[in-house]
Amino acid sequence: MASDELQAAGYDVISAYNADEAIAILQNRADVKFVFTDIDMDGSMDGLKLASFVRGRWPPIEIIVTSGKRLPRTLPERVVFVPKPYRAEHVLQTIANF
Repeated sequence: MASDELQAAGYDVISAYNADEAIAILQNRADVKFVFTDIDMDGSMDGLKLASFVRGRWPPIEIIVTSGKRLPRTLPERVVFVPKPYRAEHVLQTIANF
């Protein structure tokens, strides 16, 4: 749903199945401006670990983390948490505030 809403709003969306795919994309593209990830996902790391990795490796990239199952106790610097269920307008406003 988020991907469709972001595309409808005019963003170019690159989807990744898991954190490993996301990291591979980031290593090969210099045009990624933000990452939107769920905390709970398959792969070698969850969304919080992905957010920390991205913040350390690509500091300019903005990051949104979401979850409908748990609230993060702490977040890396400049990472925004958007709880599920969320409205597309909330996500779009968060991106506009970056």
